[in-house]
Amino acid sequence: MRISGGVLAAGTALAVAAAAGACAPQAARSAGPADPALPAVQVTDHTYTVPQPLAPAAPGTPIAVSAQGPAPQLGNARRWTVLYHSTASRGTDTAVSGTLLLPNGTPPHGGWPVVSWAHGTTGVADKCAPSHTANLGYNAYAQELRALLGAGYAVAATDYAGLGTPGMHTYLVGPDEGNAVVDIVTAARRLLPGLAPTWFAIGHSQGGQAALFAANSARRAPDLRFGGAVALAPASHLETMLPGVIASHESSELSFALYSLAGLSATDPSVDLRRMLGPVAGRTAARVLGECLKSSYGVLKGVSTEQTLPLSPDQLRELGAKMGAYGDPDRTAVKSPVLVVQGGADQDVPPQWTAEVVGHLRALGSPSVTDRTYPGADHDQVLGQSICDLLAFMAEHGGRPVGGCAPYHTDLGLGHESLLRHRTPRGTLAVQRPGTMTFLPASLRGTGTE
Repeated sequence: MRISGGVLAAGTALAVAAAAGACAPQAARSAGPADPALPAVQVTDHTYTVPQPLAPAAPGTPIAVSAQGPAPQLGNARRWTVLYHSTASRGTDTAVSGTLLLPNGTPPHGGWPVVSWAHGTTGVADKCAPSHTANLGYNAYAQELRALLGAGYAVAATDYAGLGTPGMHTYLVGPDEGNAVVDIVTAARRLLPGLAPTWFAIGHSQGGQAALFAANSARRAPDLRFGGAVALAPASHLETMLPGVIASHESSELSFALYSLAGLSATDPSVDLRRMLGPVAGRTAARVLGECLKSSYGVLKGVSTEQTLPLSPDQLRELGAKMGAYGDPDRTAVKSPVLVVQGGADQDVPPQWTAEVVGHLRALGSPSVTDRTYPGADHDQVLGQSICDLLAFMAEHGGRPVGGCAPYHTDLGLGHESLLRHRTPRGTLAVQRPGTMTFLPASLRGTGTE
């Protein structure tokens, strides 16, 4: 999708994306091992091509698939890009993109169990989709996935609805995210041989929230066995985001608020961002929504939080209530096993908020919620510190036996290797890497800085 400058309505009140440099449509090499007749995935200006009209199909039905060959940043796992059917919160059949990864070697008896990986915030522009990058958005995520692949799990990693595919990404809209996390497992089972029916949802930050919603959406795949969800530093307390960002007077924190408003507008037609923000703030929003997270900080440098979010107290209360209703992950009991992981020094998702999420889930009657806090670990470091507990949790609930395991130091760099080059008969198509993925601004925690 190529959209210039201003705030535009394109299926939502504010669907915008960055102009990413023109290039002709190109297709990656097609090689879905279980269904080579499927068309190859095609991409133009970072947006995957979706058939128009999209023929209705059951959730998890593959639309297109392309082999990417061995993935060096992911332990040389075999890699595919996939488009598949999912369902948005309003019941709309939608195409979602993602990545499939298989460990090297022979599948174990019964097949590889599957981890459906839910990523943290990268942005809402199509160029920010993790499937465009060699490290799935961030070196810390590549590390985590290498550990999972090395432990004998296949990985299915969704981009979420509208991130990489036409339309606005429904950022932090929990049902959309949860459905996408479930449905990519169904797609993987239809495409790849050697997969077990057992699967787990694991996610970090935005993805931690998505993993909890996926636990309640697991019934969408009745032929599969859901082992449980692992939520690392899950996003929560969404009703407080907008007033917290405004009160912070930190312009760098506006990205999350604008992403959230865009995601809400893509789901709730009563949220008209063009009218709500006005022309000046609307132009700022358009620029921010067209950039990936780290790049958006330059756009926002020196910008006033009050001017960028010119919202009345009544509007803030109404929008916050809607964000919480669509996205808070602790308003419904989770019937399957859950492990909630939190860093004690997290400056992005406050530890006390995650403790409240755990308390709410238990009070609602969730039968099996385990929580682990890692003192001194920040928002990203908790990934490496928790890996052994994560693997042990999955082993206890139908996953692979845990061999030798040791926590690792999280790689916090973006990595120059994060350009994925899609193989094509005419050469390669370079795709811009996204920014970092941390979620909640520090001001909402009450202390510290982002």
